[in-house]
Amino acid sequence: MIRRQNLAVALLVCITCSVAAAQTPAPDLTGLWKAKRRFGPDARGPLLIERTGAGYTADMMGFTIPVGVKDGEFSFDLPNREGSFRGKPQNGGGGESGGAIRGLWFQAPLGELGPAVPVTLLRSGPNRWIGQVAPLDDEQTFYLLVSRRPDGSLAAVLRNLERDYGGLLGVRGLIRTGNAVSLVGGRPSQTGDTVLINGSYDSAQQVITLNFPYRGGNYDFRRDDDQSDFYPRGKHPARYVYRVPPALDDGLPTASVDGVGIDRAAVERVVQQIVDMSMDSINAPQVHALLIARRGKLVLEEYFHGEHRNKLHNERSASKSVTATIIGAAMLAGAPLRLSSPVYEVMNGGTLPPGLDPRKRAMTLEHLMTMSSGYFCDDSNDNAPGNENGMWEQEAEADFYKFTLKLPMAFTPGDTAIYCSINPNLALGMIGRATGESPYSLFDRLVATPMGITHYVWPVDRARNPYGGGGLGFFARDFLKFGQLMLDGGTWHGRRILSREFIARETSTLARINGQRDYGLLWWPQDIAYQNRKVHGFAALGNGGQIVMVFPELELVVATNGGSYGSRGWRYIGGDLIEKILSAVR
Repeated sequence: MIRRQNLAVALLVCITCSVAAAQTPAPDLTGLWKAKRRFGPDARGPLLIERTGAGYTADMMGFTIPVGVKDGEFSFDLPNREGSFRGKPQNGGGGESGGAIRGLWFQAPLGELGPAVPVTLLRSGPNRWIGQVAPLDDEQTFYLLVSRRPDGSLAAVLRNLERDYGGLLGVRGLIRTGNAVSLVGGRPSQTGDTVLINGSYDSAQQVITLNFPYRGGNYDFRRDDDQSDFYPRGKHPARYVYRVPPALDDGLPTASVDGVGIDRAAVERVVQQIVDMSMDSINAPQVHALLIARRGKLVLEEYFHGEHRNKLHNERSASKSVTATIIGAAMLAGAPLRLSSPVYEVMNGGTLPPGLDPRKRAMTLEHLMTMSSGYFCDDSNDNAPGNENGMWEQEAEADFYKFTLKLPMAFTPGDTAIYCSINPNLALGMIGRATGESPYSLFDRLVATPMGITHYVWPVDRARNPYGGGGLGFFARDFLKFGQLMLDGGTWHGRRILSREFIARETSTLARINGQRDYGLLWWPQDIAYQNRKVHGFAALGNGGQIVMVFPELELVVATNGGSYGSRGWRYIGGDLIEKILSAVR
């Protein structure tokens, strides 16, 4: 009898618990969530190099490391493969006569992929130099906006500031089953949703954990507030009021828009539209920076989504135009190279390799710079052996120059132009091989130093060659300088860096990329609507909204940074936004 009573009580408790559980509402996951992870590097801080006895040592992070000296270059590697330094004293050799040491800090060991950043060590005594290593932080920031659709299902927008991973995946919704959550969606052409990312929800801690296998693993999302950088300037931004950019010691004089013939009210409307832009779609334009210079004066400088003046931004393929600048500057400085120089002759030390494919014998530097080399390469075709992503992912050949030279041919050079990033990269390799000087050093000596560009980041291959096809990082103000240099006919504050003839060739239509768009020497000539007509310009263009656009007739340079790498938002940045700015120019 007692057992039956206990059983009845247990059943009643079970039923009561089940009813209570059924009546307990599922956690409300709607709202904005944020996750951020840092992956290093840890090696940073003061670096001291000094002569000790017959040799040199480096002191960094508590380590004392012997410094090798070869051909006037200092080099050392930190223990545990945490980074390495390569640099040369300026204004003469080492010792008493040496000036500052200018070099690069490689964040990854030889044989691995990782960026390089410049380091300057200043003289602090006889045979003694000191400076700071400030590597590029490897961070990933994600935002997840969850909202409820009319049918009760959950819509989701996944935003990744650094790479736009959510746009690349095509995330459209979130499904929760118990403690399990999944992000679903697909590319726009795909019918129906598939599971893209799996994770879990911890109701006690109010944490959504999602696993991104190609972005470092698990990320813990916690609720974010209305001031989040997910929005251009918070969810409820104040009214924008124009201000003149500050004059800094960077070679960019500043002025008011009114003083250079630009309508202030129109500019305020343009910026206000960016500030007020809804972020509830993955295709919402992600404008990170907007700068305008007219008549040689910087007149607008605005940042959004947490970006700021002193933060390096990846310029993606707009870096190709920087490669053109390096090549042109080296030619002006006397490099034994011409646009007609044969690629394989230069890369082979002055003679063509025996038995070379006749098409490769005919390939020139200009063919590389107009994307008409004839290589079987196409960045939009994953099956092309010269595809950019495939080159970065393969490990069989560490040296990207050697990788490219081995590629099969698909066309006769000059016949067909196909967008392919291996071309400008090999062009950068040609200028290094022709001069016997590293492209890093050429850029620093001939371009960066005279233009006051002290902070930047280079992507490098596994052999530590600089990559000339994209991925350079600059401050926005320095990025704009490349357009101003072009507008001023190749001079920077009276110092000639490029010849007028080279600029004219760069910005002329020399090819049609994929038979559709005009192309010069790693610059894009184009006409934009302006006051019931077209005004001619040319641009450095990079995925996501990295743009430097020059309009010589209007004495105007516009520079933008963006984050719409995997979505259609970049079309606004390179289209409507530029046209709205032009409408304000008198």
